Amino acid sequence: MSRRIFVCQTPEDLFEAATQFVVQSLASKPDSDTTRSVALSGGSTPQRLFSRLAAEPYRSQVDWSSIRVFWGDEREVPPDHADSNFRMAKENLLDCVPILPHHVFRMEGERPAQEAAAHYESALQRAFSMEKAGRFPCFDLILLGMGADGHTASLFPETSVLSEKEQWVAAPWVEKFQTHRITLTPPVINAAKQVLFVVGGSDKDKAIETVLEGSLQPNRYPAQIVNPVQGDLVWLLDRGAASRLKQGSYMEWINNNEKTL
Repeated sequence: MSRRIFVCQTPEDLFEAATQFVVQSLASKPDSDTTRSVALSGGSTPQRLFSRLAAEPYRSQVDWSSIRVFWGDEREVPPDHADSNFRMAKENLLDCVPILPHHVFRMEGERPAQEAAAHYESALQRAFSMEKAGRFPCFDLILLGMGADGHTASLFPETSVLSEKEQWVAAPWVEKFQTHRITLTPPVINAAKQVLFVVGGSDKDKAIETVLEGSLQPNRYPAQIVNPVQGDLVWLLDRGAASRLKQGSYMEWINNNEKTL
C-alpha cells in the first residue's frame, strides 16, 4: 500500500483537486472493453465533487458508459428521501451524465437494514462475478469522507462492524443516530485499487491529526482501518482540516490548482 497526503490551500482547491483525481482514475482504463467500478460516498463534500464531474470540462473526459456506480454506505431511507445518498448522487451526477441504467447499483435503504445489507452483498457477488469464500470485490475507486468523530462510510466508533472479517456489507446499529446504517465492510474497502479521502473543514482537524499522526486506535477512529492491501490510499485535505498536522515531508501542497495529482 502507498499513502499520499495532499493539502490544498482553499476548499475550492480541494474540490478541484478531487475532481481531477476522480477523472484521472476513471479515465485510465486499459482497454475499451473494460468497465471501471466506483463506490460513491454521501454528504456535502461529495455533492460539490459530483456537480463538478457532471459539468464541463470534466463531463466529457470520462466514458460514462464504461463506469459502474456503487455506494459505500446508505441511510435506512427510501431512494427519494432527502437523506438518501443515492438521491444526492442521482440529482447531482447520475441524471447529468450518460451513464447506463444497468450500471447503477444502489443500496436499497427502503428495505429493513439487515435485509438491505444481504441483498446488496448478493448484488455485488453478481456484479463482480465472484463467490465469497474468503474473497472480496476489488473496486477501481472508493470515495470516502470522514466525520469529526473519525468515522468513514458508516463505520462508526465502537461498532461491531469494525471487526468484520468475512461479510462484504453490514448494517450496524449507530447509537448516536438511533438507526441502522448500511455499509461496505473494512475488508471490502481495503481490497480496492484506489481509495480517496476528501476531507475539508477545521472541525475535522483534531480527528485528522489523530488518524494520520496518532497512535493506532481504530475502534475510536475508524478511518484508521482504511489501509488498502495492494492499492493506493490518497488523502485530500484543505488547510483547515490539516491545520494540526506536522509540516512533514510526507505532505504535498496544492496551490491554486497549479499542481495536478
